[in-house]
Amino acid sequence: MSGKISVTAQESGERIDALLSRCVEGLTRSAAQRLIESGLVTSDGASVKKSARTRAGSEYIVELPETEAAGAPEPQDIAIDVVYEDSDLIVVNKPRGMVVHPAPGHPDGTLVNALMNHCADSLSGIGGELRPGIVHRIDRDTSGLIVAAKNDFAHLGLSAQLADHSLSRVYEAVARGRFRDDAGTVDAPIGRCPTDRKKMAVTERNSRAAVTHWEVIARYEGYTHVRCRLETGRTHQIRVHMAYIGHPLLGDELYSRAKKPEKGLTGQCLHARTIEFTHPRTLERMSFTTELPEYFRAVLARLGPEIG
Repeated sequence: MSGKISVTAQESGERIDALLSRCVEGLTRSAAQRLIESGLVTSDGASVKKSARTRAGSEYIVELPETEAAGAPEPQDIAIDVVYEDSDLIVVNKPRGMVVHPAPGHPDGTLVNALMNHCADSLSGIGGELRPGIVHRIDRDTSGLIVAAKNDFAHLGLSAQLADHSLSRVYEAVARGRFRDDAGTVDAPIGRCPTDRKKMAVTERNSRAAVTHWEVIARYEGYTHVRCRLETGRTHQIRVHMAYIGHPLLGDELYSRAKKPEKGLTGQCLHARTIEFTHPRTLERMSFTTELPEYFRAVLARLGPEIG
């Protein structure tokens, strides 16, 4: 199975192993180096070296060896809301409270366990045995749409779209406070918080570019219903950016000072409502939108009447 990665101007000068580990979700840098050492990464027909630096406009062909079926997580008969499915990929509306893949403290009951049961052996292996099929993630308390790959070809294609930002994701959230403007953009790099390793933060240190476009949907007394479109996809990006501009998400105990449930909600009020991408095989542009879940609608009802 092979896939192609094109280098943008912003990525020029980056080590090829770093580019691969970033563009292919779940592929570690050491695993990328092993692919390179095995001669499975080429450019213009020639194998590349681990220390090679990328050049804008260059294209790299990645040959993926046959992967063994993921064996660590066990399939579990957990109901999932399938929005779309074909032989290459599946789009699921993840419920709030479900962890995407097994992790410390969450060995089972995850979306991966459910997908393994639903898709049988048909999930890509690039993400490793703990994350079969997982191209991107959303937080446990974030609900909404997520796409998973059923084979390595689809995984590489979707990962490339994540890297070049053509895989579009639009979220809705309830933020604290009243936004003065109707729309705006937060362009601020995100990296690991230097004082709390559990958090991400806007920082210039060991960070990556992060851009969030937002617009107001409705204003309430003390809160604002907003729509956020991700230009990049950093960990906790919307939560970090909204807190950075003084509007942490309702219920987000990690990035706000709230230490008790707000409006009956524990955990951030954030829903991945729309996802759009080009199908890796058919090249058809596909877009999926889901209704706001019950918990989100209940929060809006508790906010009272809209204000100007």
